[in-house]
Amino acid sequence: MAYSLDPDTLRRGIASAAPRGMSTSTRDRARRLMLAWIDTAIAHRVGANDLARALRDGQAARQIAAARRAEIAADPPDAIRNAACAPGCAFCCVLTDEDGGTISTAEAQAVHAALVPMAGQRDGSDWMHRACPALDPETRLCRIYDDRPEICRSYISTDAAACEINAAGGSAPGGGVIGSHVDFLALLAVSRAAMTGLAQVPTFALRDVAAAALNGRDAKEALNAARHPPVMLDRVQSGAERGRTYSSGSSSSGEPTRTQRPPR
Repeated sequence: MAYSLDPDTLRRGIASAAPRGMSTSTRDRARRLMLAWIDTAIAHRVGANDLARALRDGQAARQIAAARRAEIAADPPDAIRNAACAPGCAFCCVLTDEDGGTISTAEAQAVHAALVPMAGQRDGSDWMHRACPALDPETRLCRIYDDRPEICRSYISTDAAACEINAAGGSAPGGGVIGSHVDFLALLAVSRAAMTGLAQVPTFALRDVAAAALNGRDAKEALNAARHPPVMLDRVQSGAERGRTYSSGSSSSGEPTRTQRPPR
């Protein structure tokens, strides 16, 4: 799809984007990050239509979040250094919240493509109710680890026992997300606001995309079935912003968030 816009129009849209329910500081940070990404892309001669598609599909947000994760990894706070996460723990893979694990279009397409060759195989719910379908129920390892979405790369816990409690419906402290995930959700919301009138910027339930792929449904059908109502991104972003986040050298501690349980 071609868009009738130029880079300056896109930049103005980002600079004035005002997603609902987002704090001023988070909004301004997301604007700055996205504007810097656009300027870098333009310097590399990326055209306006490709820029718009990257915003629409969440690829821009994903690239920025990856860079943020690398920054945090270079100077990790104690919570990351001492994380209790280990292969096969998998209680964080139980997607108990209503959003089912919020992912972008680019992530949903990657998840589907990675899982559809496994159509007909058992899924994670054979181990525990509401576990991510991408989870191997025997080994409790993620079968699409290299293609896992941002939330899967960002969730950490300092207490594995708390994860087990939360997977069973409790609300124990210990879990949180790397700050890059808060940025990722804010960037998706800013992209959506900037693209109003040009294109929709949808989000999807990881759990539903993965289940549809394992049931052999094609990508279009799977994504249509897993698509969130627009308000879901606002809810998830607001919850993540209020939750516990870990950034370089320090942590910001709100109430421990249970928004989205990622697979390992």
